[in-house]
Amino acid sequence: MDKQIVEKVLSAYPDFDNRVSFARFGSGHIHSTYKIQVGSEAFILQEFNDGVFRFPDRIAANLTILYEYLQDGMLGFALPLPLLNHRGEMFTREQGRLFRMFPFIPGVTKDKVDDIPACGLAAQAFADFVAAFLSVDANQMQETIPSFHDLALRFEQFDASIRSTEIEMSGEVESLIRFYQDQRDLLEKFNLYKNRLPIRVTHNDTKINNLIYEEDLSKVNALIDLDTIMGGFVFYDFGDLVRTVACTEDEASQNWEAISVDLRKYEALIHGFFKPLKGLLLDEELASLTYGGEMMTCIMGLRFLTDYLNGNVYYHINYQEQNLHRSKNQRMLLQSLRDNRIQIQEMVDRAMMG
Repeated sequence: MDKQIVEKVLSAYPDFDNRVSFARFGSGHIHSTYKIQVGSEAFILQEFNDGVFRFPDRIAANLTILYEYLQDGMLGFALPLPLLNHRGEMFTREQGRLFRMFPFIPGVTKDKVDDIPACGLAAQAFADFVAAFLSVDANQMQETIPSFHDLALRFEQFDASIRSTEIEMSGEVESLIRFYQDQRDLLEKFNLYKNRLPIRVTHNDTKINNLIYEEDLSKVNALIDLDTIMGGFVFYDFGDLVRTVACTEDEASQNWEAISVDLRKYEALIHGFFKPLKGLLLDEELASLTYGGEMMTCIMGLRFLTDYLNGNVYYHINYQEQNLHRSKNQRMLLQSLRDNRIQIQEMVDRAMMG
């Protein structure tokens, strides 16, 4: 990004002048992000990708609700909401492009954490976020990504891809298709929960790299990437934590025999997530959390396999079978979660009594 457009964007905000330095920051794949230095103060400038997030007005509306509700000390970490420009808006348009500014939060982000206490801190931070906004009417939140975690829709898309694919249905492909077709008991439970559980304000993208830790991982400094905040079920947030934190391998791994649920990490997630929410959520919501791990893993496996069958039109790939292998990876994790249901329930029982 050239200095001229940076200066133009900064001129839309109070108390900024041209005496700034900036450099590319982070490794995000969706938005282009820069660190802005203004004297001793630092900020984040982000060019917003409205090709991926097609409803920036919905994001702004949802975050405005949080703006109006959030009080100092409500969370034990920062929730860096976008700064408002001179017009009182979160987004600034310049030369046909959308930008926004955030306060800079020091610390480190991690794509993977092996430290067990740090896993628990991650779960507690996302649960603290849910707890803080429990009294907000989540039904007034708008969908920033329509049907993002709708398991019924993902099965419909999967079924359609089977009917239309040009991929040969044999061997590993056929085996994966059969496996995911056999997971429809998760869909039955999803439909049951949809009719029984309340909608809450949820983050909906609870990867561990959406937290900023203290350098030594002793505390969480901030919860970031707020574009997916909207109404959802609490098991979405716990489930994606399980999928991305409590697996022995990352989702790109082809070390098939090594892919399983890490029960030590899972227990840390359970205890961390229950700590702020036990006594605040309905008992059935707490009971649904373990379902979330299986459901969110199933969704991603379906999405990867659907994309492979459709000709790899959505996810970026480095080789032709990558989405097939990603789907197999999620299959191995999902099978492990199902195989360990008894041990996982024992963890939940201990957390409930603790």
